[in-house]
Amino acid sequence: METIIFFVIIIVASILQTSTGFGFSILATPFLLLIFEPREAIQINLFLSLIISGALITKILKDIDFKILRRVLLGSVIGLPVGIFTFLLIDITKLKLGVSIIILILTIMLILRFRVKQNKKRDLLVGGLSGSLTTSIGMPGPPLLLYFSGIGTQKEKLRGTTLAFYLFIYLISLIIQVIFAGTSKTVWISSGVALPLVLIGLYLGQILFKWINQNVFRIFTYIILLFTGIYLLMESLGQL
Repeated sequence: METIIFFVIIIVASILQTSTGFGFSILATPFLLLIFEPREAIQINLFLSLIISGALITKILKDIDFKILRRVLLGSVIGLPVGIFTFLLIDITKLKLGVSIIILILTIMLILRFRVKQNKKRDLLVGGLSGSLTTSIGMPGPPLLLYFSGIGTQKEKLRGTTLAFYLFIYLISLIIQVIFAGTSKTVWISSGVALPLVLIGLYLGQILFKWINQNVFRIFTYIILLFTGIYLLMESLGQL
């Protein structure tokens, strides 16, 4: 039964990541934690997310906003150590609770058509927040997703820029994980088993991306953000 659950998780999360540029970590990690130890679940997630981003990089090059990408990458370099110190010094359960409330409030504001203007300082800030959330709670996506939705980014540019960012941030995070937390055969055997499923997800996700229009894409965005906020809220309240 666990094998079937694992297969379903990987295919659905791969389709979501390929078609939208985000969502693998958000969808896969909570369910992988039901099957694997936390370290193993996180490393499987990081490795497979890297595979998806790497496989799509040549197809999304034309959609990447390199100006914004450079700034969010710079911000993430600053945010990564901040996240590590946050992880070491602050109660992670309370951090998740705070993050979940912020995500839910901002998502509701987006649904109500709240918008922000894009500028260099905000690009750096969002990159920093994503970097810090990667090393503290393992979820870099929400700040980017909220920001890109708030400035009205087109679905092609959002997917391309986000996947390019993940290629960097997940690689660094995986290296940090392996060096400081160690790894196991389970991680690499399970990841190897999942690769054919990821390829299926890549194919189906590309088809889905062509089918969905900007309005449907926006609805997907809101659903994933709400799911993330509610999941973090329920998990943190359950641990208090």
